[in-house]
Amino acid sequence: MPGPLDGLNVVEIAGLGPAPLAGQLLADMGAEVIVIDRASARQDSSDINRRGKRSIALNLKSAAGIAVARDLIARADILIEGFRPGVMERLGLGPDDLPDKLIYGRMTGWGQDGPLAQTAGHDLTYLAQTGVLSLMGTADAPPKPPLNLVADYGGGSMFLVFGILSAVIARGRTGKGQVVDAAMIDGVPAMMGLLHGFMANGFWSDRPGTNWLDGGAPFYRCYRCADGRDIAVAALEPQFYAALLKGLDLDAASLPDQNDRTQWGALTKVFAELFASRPRDAWVGIFAGTDACVAPVLSMTEAARDPHLAARSTYVAVDGVVQAAPAPRFSRSVPRVPAEPGAPGADGHAILSELGYDAARIDDLQREGHLT
Repeated sequence: MPGPLDGLNVVEIAGLGPAPLAGQLLADMGAEVIVIDRASARQDSSDINRRGKRSIALNLKSAAGIAVARDLIARADILIEGFRPGVMERLGLGPDDLPDKLIYGRMTGWGQDGPLAQTAGHDLTYLAQTGVLSLMGTADAPPKPPLNLVADYGGGSMFLVFGILSAVIARGRTGKGQVVDAAMIDGVPAMMGLLHGFMANGFWSDRPGTNWLDGGAPFYRCYRCADGRDIAVAALEPQFYAALLKGLDLDAASLPDQNDRTQWGALTKVFAELFASRPRDAWVGIFAGTDACVAPVLSMTEAARDPHLAARSTYVAVDGVVQAAPAPRFSRSVPRVPAEPGAPGADGHAILSELGYDAARIDDLQREGHLT
């Protein structure tokens, strides 16, 4: 069976971060994704975001290169670009320059309009500006960057893919494409519904490190073990908390109430001393088979060998590069098997032949520097 997006044609303008991941996710699901690379692009076989894609390297500073790009986009269902607002328009590749049926996916940090639209930023910038980063600190230390997972990929790539596929469904009803303005500054707050609800009912405090999910709760945080490795505890619900206390050989009657926040500091100290008394994997053995929601904090290397993840083939190795297998999984459709990404521009001749360009024209484009 083909992937669920088999037959969907995507053109991606080469970039960094969330836009390439969005293209990779579509390619994993069977879409044909062609990347328009810069002529100066170099091969990187470890660039997992390029897997499943084909590439053509064009000079978009030349009229002939732009003309080729327009021909390529004209046959596409979707375009993905991640430039600052106005860049594509200046190239002559803005939404008004392209077919009405096209779904035009735009990935930015600040969005296509607003006072900061032309300002540079990164994942941490958008987390800070939305207020979300303030929830990730502690009472006595500033927040730590949560890698670039939250804004770049959570608020960026995932909302771009969601928007694009929503537009595909809408086009099935109307026959018309549209612009998808996916901005990290919008996507991050959209993921905060639970926390906004907690704040509205007084359950969540603006003070970092004093709440259920921010490391303030002794039953939802990480602890250092005797061997210097760490264990993650996420025993939120009463029945899971009871299983945690059982594994720690603690009597609930001798402890303060689980949700007595005035006693969280003292309870954290009790838990920390206990976890520090044994190596990490000893605790893994104690909590194995229970619902205490206790898990080892594995390194990336360890995670690739984890029995559960191995049983599901969650990680795969492609030419020595460990990476995630396509997700999610389907009962009928089969996502694409990951393969080593090809070199930038490697598929240019084949792509142009499919567009109807003859060999002489392709050679002329290459000789004149419009194609590499």
